[in-house]
Amino acid sequence: MNRDEALARLRRVAGAGETVIGAGAGTGLSAKCAEAGGSDLIIIYNSGRYRMAGRGSLAGLLPYGDANAIVVDMAREVLPVVRDTPVLAGVCGTDPFRRMEVFLAELKSLGFAGVQNFPTVGLIDGTFRANLEETGMGFDLEVAMVRQAREMDLLTAPYVFDTDQARRMAEVGADVVVAHMGLTTSGTIGAQSALTLEESVRRVQEIADAAREVSPEVLVLCHGGPIAEPDDAGHVLANTRGVSGFFGASSMERLPTETAMTQTMRRYKELRSASG
Repeated sequence: MNRDEALARLRRVAGAGETVIGAGAGTGLSAKCAEAGGSDLIIIYNSGRYRMAGRGSLAGLLPYGDANAIVVDMAREVLPVVRDTPVLAGVCGTDPFRRMEVFLAELKSLGFAGVQNFPTVGLIDGTFRANLEETGMGFDLEVAMVRQAREMDLLTAPYVFDTDQARRMAEVGADVVVAHMGLTTSGTIGAQSALTLEESVRRVQEIADAAREVSPEVLVLCHGGPIAEPDDAGHVLANTRGVSGFFGASSMERLPTETAMTQTMRRYKELRSASG
């Protein structure tokens, strides 16, 4: 599916008053289930692999593997089993060992419809973040990657963490802006430190307003932090304007898997044999 087809699909969903749903997939089975459930977008990136291996999603920001190589490897598992849903690649735009225009062309040739900026330095703050920016490994490179992807006719759905980033991504032609509220809470490996849901409502609205000031056609999705369950997403959507939907990763595959498998195991353990 190319960018025009994918974007037209998303706009049809939003135009009909329905909720646009994006789903992160760390395995082929996750992708198949997301598509069967009606997901409008599927996104794969290195944290999906770590997450489904029982590690926290922030493992994707640490030096445990080559993030861009991992997403290419995951493509072999995911792309063949997804039939009708656009699949986006998580791209580490700060990767100093790749010519980004060559890598983006490779992703397009593999069958990806678009990209998202992950791993992202947007999740890093403090002195370490300042040092990354000072040494040429900052958010500017992620903006440049999204601009290049847009010029190559790939769908772009970048994460943004504040209003300035929202404007910058909209300026370079982002089709979708995903308002990131931080690491998802809940479950066995979820974050404990997070914004409240009401704080997220305010921040999502600010990001949506900023992006749409620059590009009225841009679609805005919410993601992360305390927005961990369908009711959480519903609350944010009901209390914001101009937000078209929700993108979930941990909330789409890790939390449902933890719940379903744990409950199923408990049901098996409750069985009793005739001799027992």
